[in-house]
Amino acid sequence: MKLENKVAIVTGAASGMGKSIAKLYAAEGAKVVVADLAIEAAEVVVQEIVAAGGDALAVSANVAKEEDVKQLVDRTVEQYGTLDILVNNAGIMDSFLTAEEVTDEMWDRVIAVNTTGPMRTIRKALPIFTAKSNGVIINIASAGGLFGSRAGIAYTASKHAVVGMTKNVGFQYAGQGIRCNAIAPGGVKTNIGASMGNVSQVGMGHMQKGAALMTSTGEPEDIAALALFLASDEASFINGTVITADGAWTAY
Repeated sequence: MKLENKVAIVTGAASGMGKSIAKLYAAEGAKVVVADLAIEAAEVVVQEIVAAGGDALAVSANVAKEEDVKQLVDRTVEQYGTLDILVNNAGIMDSFLTAEEVTDEMWDRVIAVNTTGPMRTIRKALPIFTAKSNGVIINIASAGGLFGSRAGIAYTASKHAVVGMTKNVGFQYAGQGIRCNAIAPGGVKTNIGASMGNVSQVGMGHMQKGAALMTSTGEPEDIAALALFLASDEASFINGTVITADGAWTAY
């Protein structure tokens, strides 16, 4: 039980990687807050966790809204008394739009969810962490945050920002017992593609040049296993860094 008596928030936990992380954390003893806009799906995840003997709470939260982020953390503390682990998993794609094609609406939406959302959850969680000199933050970045054309311009910029934010928080709060790391998944079988519409053929063409190098596609459970390690005491000396999990895709 690597996370026994820990309290964790996992955003975007109704499906995909977030769901796998939430279920694994619960199996390892954590009390898990399953946060997602799709509240009915989040409640199903909670039911699965409880049926397996775990403890979980579903909270409807749009990380792009400040009031939702505040409510999410406040509900967590109200239910479980504290917060120990924050996993910023919620994210959306950008239809592979190029710099010429991207609209202000698309840019603002992607940045709001992928970058501003994690900033706000981190900002809200930090006073809890600093008060007890302990806390773990795990951001789900992307191979798109390490390279220039694994997605459209908005997604690429948003995930590069997550990488920078991870390093900034990791370094600046290391002396206060807080760790902040990121996972950069490659191709993983999730439903994130459902967030796209009117895909740019030009942008997709550029993306496919890099996608052609992909050696394999991962499962959500692969990312969950890494997220468990980073949340555990076994990763106590790992801070302010990004760990790539992509089956060697970006090693070329």
